[in-house]
Amino acid sequence: MLVNFENTAIAFDLKTDSELERAYFLFKLIANEPLVRIGTAVTNFAIKAYLPVEGLIRATVFDHFCGGTTEEDCMPIIDKMFEKGVCSILDYSVEGKEVEDQFELALRKTLEVLDFVKEKDAIPFAVFKPTGFGRFELYEKVSNGIALTQTETSEWHRILDRYEQVCKKAFDLDVALLIDAEESWMQQAADDIALNMMRKYNKEKAVVFNTAQMYRWDRMNYIKELNEIASLEKFYVGLKVVRGAYMEKENERAKEKGYKSPICESKQATDDNFDAAIDFMMENLNHMAIFAGTHNELSSLKLVQRMQEQNIPNDSPNVWFGQLFGMSDHITYNLSYAGYNAAKYVPYGPVRDVMPYLIRRAEENTSVAGQTSRELALLQKEKKRRKLDI
Repeated sequence: MLVNFENTAIAFDLKTDSELERAYFLFKLIANEPLVRIGTAVTNFAIKAYLPVEGLIRATVFDHFCGGTTEEDCMPIIDKMFEKGVCSILDYSVEGKEVEDQFELALRKTLEVLDFVKEKDAIPFAVFKPTGFGRFELYEKVSNGIALTQTETSEWHRILDRYEQVCKKAFDLDVALLIDAEESWMQQAADDIALNMMRKYNKEKAVVFNTAQMYRWDRMNYIKELNEIASLEKFYVGLKVVRGAYMEKENERAKEKGYKSPICESKQATDDNFDAAIDFMMENLNHMAIFAGTHNELSSLKLVQRMQEQNIPNDSPNVWFGQLFGMSDHITYNLSYAGYNAAKYVPYGPVRDVMPYLIRRAEENTSVAGQTSRELALLQKEKKRRKLDI
């Protein structure tokens, strides 16, 4: 079946008229870059000053981009999406925590989600962020070969133990586990841990998935090296392939510290890098599994076409498409309708703690040319279709 990303009836079938209006209103706001900057500053101030803004945030941006505050809170929308064939990935999106009890909480949440996943066909993956399990500065020191103090060494071992606990549980439950990527200057340490977890738990199939941010020009080499290691040592590679989420921060740091930016020189170069990664993995699908995390229609269609050319079944367990909850419904739902494996990343957590994630979503939409205008055009098209009742 051909995939038609223009079919808004399928894309927005789950949205009520009021939810459609809210989505249109939010993307109109996000399209205004100065307004996003002002809104971000005001929201940060309100949160830090403990002003009573949670109700407003919850009723607007939070409910659009997040599934709820708890796992149970997310279940109604997860069940609704699964009725349309769209799976969910519960993502405990609390960021910026720097203390041990918060790392232990993130560990418990990930272990709990693994239990959820085992019981719910609607949730095929669990996920966590490296800095959910330990301090950013520690990853950075290890990535750069800086010696750790005795206290830091103990702390690092606790991070390794958290990885071990979740990866072993994922393996024991036969559930796939996605590990997100973060800033380049801490990523090497996270990549090394992910590699060791793949070596240990991906002997028969991809259970542990690392993430490659293809706006980094060096990631193609990383994928090829990973493939060589896996071929030699006989394990499967699981990779979530994305464009990336920290572009402005990466470029600013490179400029400030006087080194070459790890980011591709142009949007086109990033697009080409992403598509090249997908092509390479499709050539090696006998021992690689792809989670294509993209809001790009052309890249999604290229992967669909590649699957058809290679006679890969639409529902192959080795190829998944993923988008963020609240964005690109025209891609997710139309892929699912055509029989492809499609999933939504569903962030959840306390409203205040999830705000850094929500702010990054708004800033990304503002900075990606065409993304917000495309969302608006499709929402407008669906509003018109409903008005005409066609």
